[in-house]
Amino acid sequence: MDCPKYFEDFSVGQKFAFGHYELTKQEIFAFAREFDPQPHHLDEHAAGASMLGGLSASGWQVGGIAMRLCAEHLLNKAKAVGGAGVEECRWLKPVRPGDILRLEVEILELTPHPRRLVGFVKMLWSLFNQREQTTRIVTTPIIAMRGAT
Repeated sequence: MDCPKYFEDFSVGQKFAFGHYELTKQEIFAFAREFDPQPHHLDEHAAGASMLGGLSASGWQVGGIAMRLCAEHLLNKAKAVGGAGVEECRWLKPVRPGDILRLEVEILELTPHPRRLVGFVKMLWSLFNQREQTTRIVTTPIIAMRGAT
């Protein structure tokens, strides 16, 4: 896949699909112990009795996986210089041990900065499991360098 390098190389409607990440039970437990110690992330019995109906990864861990996939396959190959926040973040389905996640990114909007040699690339990140269920969506603008024009 040819990745855009500069702001001008992105186009509205452009879509990218990235890799696969298989999440293990051990990763879920390790992340939860350190960063999100809630019962539905740490204890299978408690998780089964929760509204999630079973052990699930922290949404923050799932967000980190999406970030890794996007950085490895798009951001680090482009002249991306940072993020400009998150406009929307929604967890739609629990991510379970053994789920294999993949990321799709769609370019929604392009806004050149009026005074600097950068532009804002608004993206929709959709994370899917192996059953093609959307588990998480994020709308976020990144900052990309403009080419020498």
